[in-house]
Amino acid sequence: MSEPLDLSSLESLPFEKALERLEEVVELLEKGDAPLEQAIQLFDEGMKLAHICGKKLEWAEQKVEMLVNENDEWKKKPFDTEEEPD
Repeated sequence: MSEPLDLSSLESLPFEKALERLEEVVELLEKGDAPLEQAIQLFDEGMKLAHICGKKLEWAEQKVEMLVNENDEWKKKPFDTEEEPD
């Protein structure tokens, strides 16, 4: 069984590693055979990993730009996930 990571080191994990570990934690919790104390530690780790992954995705989203054709001219625009008001 995989040991919980040092929670203080989670912030420095690359997104892919954090997501991989989050998937491991979810799998371990879904099995349901971890002792209560370990399950609580895994849950805490999973919540922190989910938060870290969310922050890293938000950061990446802010860095993405779109090329938009306006009046036959290509312009860079920030990527916006919000729906445009009608």
